[in-house]
Amino acid sequence: MTNYRWRIVVLLFIATTINYLDRQVISLLKPTLETDFNWTETDYSHIVMAFQAAYALSYVVFGRLIDKIGTKLGYTIAVTFWSIAAVLHALATSTFSFGVYRALLGLGEGGNFPAAIKTVAEWFPKKERALATGIFNSGTNIGAVIAPIMVPWVLGSYGWQAAFLLTGLIGFVWLFFWWWNYESPQRHKKLPAEELLYITSDADNSEGGSIRWLDLIKYRQTWAFILGKLLTDPVWWFFLFWLPSYLSSSFNLDLKKPSLPLIFVYTAATLGSVGGGYLSGYFIRRGWSINRSRKTAMLLYAFCIVPIVLTRYATSIWEVVGLLSLAVAAHQAWSANLFTLVSDMFPKKAVSSVVGLGGMAGSLGGLFFPIVVGSLLDTYKAAGAITIGYNYLFLLCGSAYLLAWLCIHLFAPTMKPITLTSDSPDQ
Repeated sequence: MTNYRWRIVVLLFIATTINYLDRQVISLLKPTLETDFNWTETDYSHIVMAFQAAYALSYVVFGRLIDKIGTKLGYTIAVTFWSIAAVLHALATSTFSFGVYRALLGLGEGGNFPAAIKTVAEWFPKKERALATGIFNSGTNIGAVIAPIMVPWVLGSYGWQAAFLLTGLIGFVWLFFWWWNYESPQRHKKLPAEELLYITSDADNSEGGSIRWLDLIKYRQTWAFILGKLLTDPVWWFFLFWLPSYLSSSFNLDLKKPSLPLIFVYTAATLGSVGGGYLSGYFIRRGWSINRSRKTAMLLYAFCIVPIVLTRYATSIWEVVGLLSLAVAAHQAWSANLFTLVSDMFPKKAVSSVVGLGGMAGSLGGLFFPIVVGSLLDTYKAAGAITIGYNYLFLLCGSAYLLAWLCIHLFAPTMKPITLTSDSPDQ
């Protein structure tokens, strides 16, 4: 048997890397743009909210669209749209125009995960899906690692406009390789029959037409995923958009130079993503049930995020980096397994739609959390104690995952695969 399916994961990994590279640029340029455009923390939070609102809408729309038109075309549309939007940032002349272009970026970027998760469901048996998801999901961290190296150099040499222009154009290179190399397993000419048999070895009750959103939300399993995303995605958005600013304000980190602490943090997240996907797969190979394997791994990761509350006692940047590294690594390990829950419980024909619903919930949480973040930080910044504001935020972040795990267990206690019907949801 060949391993052609892992080449598909490489394509997903690169797309996810580009996706996060494009969105991470603004957080690294934040100190420069604050000076040029006189932004407050609240102004910046509004720009983040514009992205999140559009991203939430995009998630659910692309989730449905990809289930209807297929992964290849759906992914192509998403990457084309967000790459154009990323380039348009170079034309921004005001806070309002930044908000508009961020919204356009969000409208395209929401298609990445519904397309990628559906691709994994199509190309991998269940015992390999968490690992495959962890590998492509690690692109979120590689993008965040590349950005602190690339963006300061481009900023210093060519200005902030060039940073948006360069990162946006990379997506068009990926599109060429995707369009000419991707097909579904059943139609792929280079896939050997033996590997196709292995890929399709799991039973899938996917006969029949598509299922409506209103029917999907009748299932407790759908709500398990929705609540898991709603409670934990805002934490990742906070790490992504405010972590550079936190290290800059609390420890005088110079964001105009390549940042070793940020590179260290997001590298740890990469390791967490891959390792987290491997662990639950290891449990399955040991004979554990999918339910026990996924939930045991996710509970371990939830506990690993709790120590983030200890940042208030840290006295050096590297102590904070250590705590942040553990937290982001555990988040990505959690995320790899959370995404995999969908293909564990739902047939392939509904995977993208369910991911879209959960992604929308997570993005809505990420939309409203910046209101809290911006207001809290501006209040303590005015009092000359912005670090205290961050301490309260880390307390919220540290407790979110245990609450999310409890919700998932209550709504999907056995995680058995379901048969989709329009009138008899599996409780």
